Amino acid sequence: MNTLVCREPGQLAYEHRPAPTAAPGHALLRIRRIGICGTDLHAYEGTQPFFNYPRVLGHELAGELVDAGGAEGFRPGEAVTFIPYFSCGHCVACRNGLPNCCTQINVCGVHVDGGMTELMAVPASTLVHGQGLSYDELALVEPLAIGAHGVRRAAVRPGEFVLVVGAGPIGLGVMEFARIAGGRVIALDLNQQRLDFCRERLGVEHVINAASADVAEQLRQITGGDMPTVVIDATGSLRAINGAFPYLAHGGRFVLVGLQKGDISFAHPEFHKREATLMSSRNATREDFEHVIRSMKAGLVQPTTYITHRVAFGDVQQQFAGWLDPATGVIKAMVELS
Repeated sequence: MNTLVCREPGQLAYEHRPAPTAAPGHALLRIRRIGICGTDLHAYEGTQPFFNYPRVLGHELAGELVDAGGAEGFRPGEAVTFIPYFSCGHCVACRNGLPNCCTQINVCGVHVDGGMTELMAVPASTLVHGQGLSYDELALVEPLAIGAHGVRRAAVRPGEFVLVVGAGPIGLGVMEFARIAGGRVIALDLNQQRLDFCRERLGVEHVINAASADVAEQLRQITGGDMPTVVIDATGSLRAINGAFPYLAHGGRFVLVGLQKGDISFAHPEFHKREATLMSSRNATREDFEHVIRSMKAGLVQPTTYITHRVAFGDVQQQFAGWLDPATGVIKAMVELS
């Protein structure tokens, strides 16, 4: 079967690999859609933490079930997605219902080979029913679940201002689920094209270009002088993360969804006087996946809106590097396998 491998930063190559078989407790999928996400792009750049090469990328996946591997209620031929974070089931995090941050987690496409291939075996326990959604929609459940999990971590309340830093695909998901939770969303990004997308396609009430000299003043005006009670970073940029601490209201919560390799820093007195809360948000749980699928089916989220580029699997190697260039206008590239 044809498989695309990231052999080292900046180098993708197709390889012929033998088709996998479904080991006990594992299901076999024929991959139909692969969403390209920031993790894939960062791995290609060589800036992704917790990563080693060579690696088959891809964890935003939808497929046709070939063998259910004994998973109850699943049948061959149905459209499915799966939870691409493989946990151990017995560490302190797993015992406390937090398999998304398992101490021995294997994230598909990061720690173990992902879905840029024709056939893939996954733990049967990770399967998620398609519930009538299209392959395009199912491939977008996982990135939206990342956003939904970050919003749940932030415990967004109706009516409060939520500043989302970064208007990439993960940031857009954060905005959507902050809105669903009743938050008043403010989008902050350097890319005016993406800010326009937020306003025009997602109905985001307030957008601010991060290149503006008066970002803090604009936030004060929008929030009536209070500043946002929730700040959620979806950039994975050290500069953006460090720069957002002053935007947080007293008593506010700062949630890091984006991930980068460096050390964050902030003024302790400023953080302390706010009695602020700083937390990370890693991956997502089945609860988040189910919330996303319910929201899709209810029409609260239109995920295919994010798809700006489509490419056949055989053309990914040629086009991949271009998706790193903001000038291409890519928000979500979707890879299609027939």
